[in-house]
Amino acid sequence: MFKFEIHKKLEGALGRAGIINTPHGDILTPAFVTVATKASTKALTPEQTRDAGVQVVLANTYHLYLQPGDELIKNAGGFAKFMNWQGPTMTDSGGFQVFSLGVAYGKEISKVTTITDPNFLIPERSIGTEAPLAKIGNDGVSFKSHLDGSLHYITPEKSIEIQHNLGADIIFAFDECTSPTETDRYQSEALDRTHAWAKRSLEKHKELEKQKAEAENSQNLAALPSLRGLRHGQDFPNSPRLPQALFGIVQGGRSEELRKKSAEIIGAMDFDGYGIGGSFAKEDMETAVKWVNEILPEEKPRHLLGIGEPEDLFMGVENGVDLFDCVGPTRIARNGTVFTKNGKINLMNAKFVNLFEPIEKDCICYTCTNYTSAYLSHLFRAKEMQGATLATIHNLYFITKLVADMRASILNDTFQEFKETFLKNYLS
Repeated sequence: MFKFEIHKKLEGALGRAGIINTPHGDILTPAFVTVATKASTKALTPEQTRDAGVQVVLANTYHLYLQPGDELIKNAGGFAKFMNWQGPTMTDSGGFQVFSLGVAYGKEISKVTTITDPNFLIPERSIGTEAPLAKIGNDGVSFKSHLDGSLHYITPEKSIEIQHNLGADIIFAFDECTSPTETDRYQSEALDRTHAWAKRSLEKHKELEKQKAEAENSQNLAALPSLRGLRHGQDFPNSPRLPQALFGIVQGGRSEELRKKSAEIIGAMDFDGYGIGGSFAKEDMETAVKWVNEILPEEKPRHLLGIGEPEDLFMGVENGVDLFDCVGPTRIARNGTVFTKNGKINLMNAKFVNLFEPIEKDCICYTCTNYTSAYLSHLFRAKEMQGATLATIHNLYFITKLVADMRASILNDTFQEFKETFLKNYLS
């Protein structure tokens, strides 16, 4: 029920256009995955998210585990049914929270930084004063809930159990996302943990999939006497959820040696696809992605975790990435910042107060078709919630269409021309 097929490769590069088949629909790749952290795209309904061109959404394992709880979501039929999303779904492993609630907690550290960041000159664990909410051990990670301070311990097995309860089509192995400011020695120690956790995640996933298959077979046999009353293709009553695909995650920070080592080890495991995670310096992200994708099996999909700037999307697609996710487009929209083909603009700027034109004249998203920049500027200045909704619709449409246009350009052999023209305008 999960399959990846490459339709066309990018000549002279690692990029490709393809399709991922999932139990709840197809994903045309490359594709941008919208983050629905708590089973919700912030400021939008699922219908508005779909209308913006989104194919697939990704929810956060850690946050849904804490609220409302993965068992409740299991009883609701999975998070897609819970939020009324009609399409493919993904969940992360909770590994990013190892970083965001650990060494990065209360500090101005991002997983993507620059080599000129002054944090590179400061010993990582001396930055900031707030005590971390996550502590790492070889068996797993202890978290203090950011909601009520309660203590939770997540192991690779626990992460997979939670993700099976959440019911996404594609799930991820538990990993340690490290800071870009960590030493090579610590990156190496964390990498060994990630590889051990990947093996344990895969074993637990196979165990749970086997249990689901056995339960389904048993239930189907029990239902045989009443089959006459079922329509063709109708599910058996209370049948188990459909099989889930598991992606392993490549780590290794900025080190070429560690990145290649991780790609070889994770690539040799029996995963359905691969995530490229961890930390990067903006200046060398391209080489790091290329190191990894030259090693990972070509016939399986690759997902670049937490990356969403237009220039980085072009880089990833050219170097063999099939899926991306990032909170960036929705987060900046809620602050009044929107994408245009000539770069980002902030609708709070004075020049938009009297601009009775859409954000982008040739954009056909719902926002640009119906509203002016002046109106959106008014909404943000007046602190009206609708401003965030309209800006988010535009940003999601812009970024999903951009990646869809990259796919089309691969298919019609115009990728390089499209890339050069877009970036010349966007970055000027």
